[in-house]
Amino acid sequence: MLSRFCAAALILLAVVLGVAPGAYAPAAHAQTVAETAPDYARWERLATQVEDAIEDPRVADGELDTLRGQVVDARARFLAAQDANRARIDTLRSQIEVLGPPPAEGGTEVAEIATRRTELNEQLSRLQVPGLAAEEAFRRADGLVSQIDQVLRDRQADALMTLVPSPLNPANWQSGLNTLFSSFVAILGEVQNNWAEPRLRTEFQANLPVILAYLLFAGVLLTRGRRWMEQLTERLLNASTTLRGRNVWALIVSLGQIVLPLAGVLALAEAVKATSMTALTGEEILDALPEAGFVVLAARWLGGQIFPAAGAAYAPLNLSLERRREGRLHSLLIGVVLALDVLRVPLTAPDLQPPGANAMISFPLIVVAGLLALRIGQLLRLHAEARPQPDPGLSFFDRMMGIVGRLAMVLGVLAGVLAAVGYVPAAEAVVYPAVMSLGLIGVLVLAQRLVSDIYGMITGTGADANEALVPALVGLALVVVSVPAFALVWGVRVTQLREVWQSIAEGFSIGGTRISPSNLLTFFIVFVLGYTVTRLIQGGLGTSVLPKTRIEKGGQKAIVSGVGYLGVFLAGITAFATAGIDLSALALVAGALSVGIGFGLQNIVSNFVSGIILLIERPVSEGDWIEVGGTMGVVRSISVRSTVVETFDRTDVIVPNADLISGTVTNWTRYNNTGRLIVPVGVAYGSDTRRIEAILNEIAEAQPLAVVDPAPAILFMGFGADSLNFEIRLILSDVAFKLAVMSDMNHEIARRFQEEGIEIPFAQRDIWLRNPEALRATPHPAPTPERPAPPSIPPHEPQEPGRPAPPPRRIDPVMGSRADLSDAKLPDLGSDDGAGSGGGDGR
Repeated sequence: MLSRFCAAALILLAVVLGVAPGAYAPAAHAQTVAETAPDYARWERLATQVEDAIEDPRVADGELDTLRGQVVDARARFLAAQDANRARIDTLRSQIEVLGPPPAEGGTEVAEIATRRTELNEQLSRLQVPGLAAEEAFRRADGLVSQIDQVLRDRQADALMTLVPSPLNPANWQSGLNTLFSSFVAILGEVQNNWAEPRLRTEFQANLPVILAYLLFAGVLLTRGRRWMEQLTERLLNASTTLRGRNVWALIVSLGQIVLPLAGVLALAEAVKATSMTALTGEEILDALPEAGFVVLAARWLGGQIFPAAGAAYAPLNLSLERRREGRLHSLLIGVVLALDVLRVPLTAPDLQPPGANAMISFPLIVVAGLLALRIGQLLRLHAEARPQPDPGLSFFDRMMGIVGRLAMVLGVLAGVLAAVGYVPAAEAVVYPAVMSLGLIGVLVLAQRLVSDIYGMITGTGADANEALVPALVGLALVVVSVPAFALVWGVRVTQLREVWQSIAEGFSIGGTRISPSNLLTFFIVFVLGYTVTRLIQGGLGTSVLPKTRIEKGGQKAIVSGVGYLGVFLAGITAFATAGIDLSALALVAGALSVGIGFGLQNIVSNFVSGIILLIERPVSEGDWIEVGGTMGVVRSISVRSTVVETFDRTDVIVPNADLISGTVTNWTRYNNTGRLIVPVGVAYGSDTRRIEAILNEIAEAQPLAVVDPAPAILFMGFGADSLNFEIRLILSDVAFKLAVMSDMNHEIARRFQEEGIEIPFAQRDIWLRNPEALRATPHPAPTPERPAPPSIPPHEPQEPGRPAPPPRRIDPVMGSRADLSDAKLPDLGSDDGAGSGGGDGR
């Protein structure tokens, strides 16, 4: 199990460093396999051996896995052999097609053609034999691989669900203690037996200086090596001078906290081996000691990075100093538990011990590992709950840490329960992958931090690199490539991963065309190169060539855009051809998809075609003043789908290109900048119309933007309800200044009319009461609680002799009369022949 964790860690380390040897090894292997011709006799022997092994339950899993790897290699050769003589077969088929269809039953054809058709068909049959044989062998190999996988899955399921004696039963404690005691006694007996041999004792005395040197070297590195690296890391982080990329160098130097003590562990193991006092059991333990030491040191270093102490420059988790200290302790204890599990196998030889003894020995380690996973999960949940989450997009990491924390807690408790019941193998398959997955997640977090720091060091952005796009994309790629590492941890075999990689390398088929990652990579490279060349040509045309021609700006833009579309199209066709992707084989698939896509994207396609028409016909160009669909503004850009119009209040309106082609568009400045301006003017009744005409003509002719031919026109339009209506009509040389000219002319009209004493009227109405005395004669109804009495209207003052009668009361059209007439019987409000009715002269 720990070896899988080490392999997974190495995969992640190789990916981060950009080496990734495991990623390229399967491809090289596949290439070697493809170049080897199938040996069908050897394959028959291998297939028979595999079929016998599948039927024999005594065959070990490791042997089945080895046989599976050999079958997978043979299957890859058979897949490559299926394309044997492919070019010659295609040529023969085209030759047969040239001869025309064969005659119908009972029909005849020319003897020469019949003879040639027979020869070509015989050649075709002979050339198809290797491919058919390879296809038959491929299907048999594929079936054998499936059978082996099924057998291994069934065995693994049976092993996981094996119920052993419960370790909580005191009756099993004695066998477990006896196993441990006998293991230590066996080691001690090996030492005593070797010491009793004079030859080995002499060898020990001869190697004593080497042993002491190893021990001294191991003691220094184990006691001081980690402290030295910690001090050097702190100096890099706290250096007063500016060191670009100090976080990167500090993280790299901190790896010495693993390397130096691990070198001490290796020296210690070599010192013990040099004594010649160990035998089989001791040597197995010494061989496992470096792996156990690496696990402890790596867990301690990873805990220090994820749960840093006070003053650290980077803390990925939002936890208090006390919780961080607790996290570092739990990380170290996880490493110790995993190391003890590594040493347990060579020490106790579980395959030779009764199940109850193995369960009793494994149970304490499982329980401690489950508790540690539970506590680490609680710390992750504390982090997720402590971080504010105003924006869900920014709290993805926090949410994921909360989910991982919950899973770690559940798996930790589940492992302890399973082990207590007696499902010890299932508990081991749950708790150890769980804690190792937590370690791999920590490695991913540090890898993302390293990528951001390197990007910041290269670009000089510093801490802002965490918000950049490139580190985010690289981090996403790291998550994707870490999937094989997690698969190894959770029990997936290396051969299965290798097979998956081979399947990916072989690609997939669409419409008879096989597309592999190499095809996609070739397509991407060629397309990017073509796109880059297209952009360079566009830049040269737009900045150097076209500005020196007489083509207007809109035409230049259309040419540049057309070159861009043509270049992208040619780049795509060239990329398909270079990658070896046969587009004719995809024609049927594309035709079927185009029907459904056409209905869903018909508006987009319509806008795209309209954009092409706009660029070719150019009824609208950038910089034109247009009005379409109630939107008026200046065209800022024309893209393949829409046109951006900037209105006069500086807002951008996106207009679909189809509206510009199918709708009514007013273009004020497309072919010329001249345009007509109409300024309405109203004067009071009684004004001298000829004088008004002269004044307005002087104002119009004084405008600098008014053209001379045709001259401005002053028109008397008619008699309005409140005014005599005139219009000034003139042609402007630049219609873009239409509103400014209108404003200047209105100012001038107001000034001249004030000087000439000409009144500019405003609308008003007079309302006259014909017989107001009827208001006094109307009796009011009796007041009730629901209907109070209306306010009284004071009578008119008595008329004095010789004094003219007061005018009728005027009701203001806005404020109304001061008398409340709501309940009074109103008299006839007149507008009869003029007896008391309001005139409409507006005065």
